[in-house]
Amino acid sequence: MSEITISNVSKWYGTKTKGKYSVKNLNLSIKKGSVFGFLGPNGAGKTTTIKMLVGLAKPTEGTITIGTGKPDDMHVKQKIGFMPESPSFYLYLTGREFLTFIAEIFALQQYKGKINELLESVELLDAADRQIRTYSKGMLQRLGLAQALINDPDILFLDEPLDGLDPLGRAEIKKIILQLKGKNKTIFLNSHILSDVAELCDQVGIIDKGELLIVDSPKNITANHKDLEEAFVSLITTRRTK
Repeated sequence: MSEITISNVSKWYGTKTKGKYSVKNLNLSIKKGSVFGFLGPNGAGKTTTIKMLVGLAKPTEGTITIGTGKPDDMHVKQKIGFMPESPSFYLYLTGREFLTFIAEIFALQQYKGKINELLESVELLDAADRQIRTYSKGMLQRLGLAQALINDPDILFLDEPLDGLDPLGRAEIKKIILQLKGKNKTIFLNSHILSDVAELCDQVGIIDKGELLIVDSPKNITANHKDLEEAFVSLITTRRTK
């Protein structure tokens, strides 16, 4: 059963006579309870795709279905979580205060216990009452993930969740992602760290200059290559030298 369906989606930036496609004729079908990795060079269209999936941008052409509706349907918004590439925080709030603020935006009831559970799940309970400005990069990433989980979403969109982390920080985020998969959450993530994508993802899509090149399992994509990084470089360079 598909949880995310993207059909012939394109996104054009500019005027009718001058501009370019950020995403062109994209088709994807992502199964419920799976982890999908979306890869591409800088400027390939990854973040634009996520913005369309969470309703922050509208496709110029094509349709997107999330669960049983469209990205801007209220019942869909209530069931998705989004961690942007660079989450914004109120640095003089504590981690607990920040999550309380997010819970109140969602108008959640009886959220205090939920916040403690989230803080524990992302291993921030001991730092919950410290100001966010004292958090390390890894702690900020985990707090960003916690805010994406505040409404107990069925589907998570994670834009570079492993970016800038040391090996320990990456291991902590990967552990959380796999735990979420174990709860049958559907996860769509972008990352430049291809070894982690190969480890985490059931399927991988590779995009370049707005066009999807391949969708397959990491095992199949790397069948004739040393690893996912080598396969990625080969696909991109082959396309660009045609």
